[in-house]
Amino acid sequence: MAAAPTISVEKEARGMKGSSILKPAAQYFYLVWPVLLSIIVFTLLSGCTVYQPVPTYVPSPSTFDRAWSAAIGAAQDEGVRITSEDRVRGVISGSRGEQDVTINVQTQADGNVRVEFSARGPKGSDPGLAGRMSRAYDRRMGR
Repeated sequence: MAAAPTISVEKEARGMKGSSILKPAAQYFYLVWPVLLSIIVFTLLSGCTVYQPVPTYVPSPSTFDRAWSAAIGAAQDEGVRITSEDRVRGVISGSRGEQDVTINVQTQADGNVRVEFSARGPKGSDPGLAGRMSRAYDRRMGR
């Protein structure tokens, strides 16, 4: 029975000796591990940059340009063949059969755009052409 206490004493001695050597290293590891892990995670995430799209302003066509395009389209919708366009003066000329068509597009002082349709031809020609062009213009302008 004398051997049993000696073995238990040796186990206790080994345990004390081993724990005294490993205890500072283990504490150091458990203190440094979260910091080291945080540095690694933040370093990896800092390389992942997401660029947000930059909002851009796309200017819409001016009121005059929109009215000009709608007037030409309205005339073409009614079968008018455009013969000349003068944007500076704001005059569109064309013809349909024997009728001469003139469209005036003018910017007024308040910024609004005024569009006038006129159709002239011999008696008995299409009297409702200007009115149909006006309605086609209104449709194209979304009115």
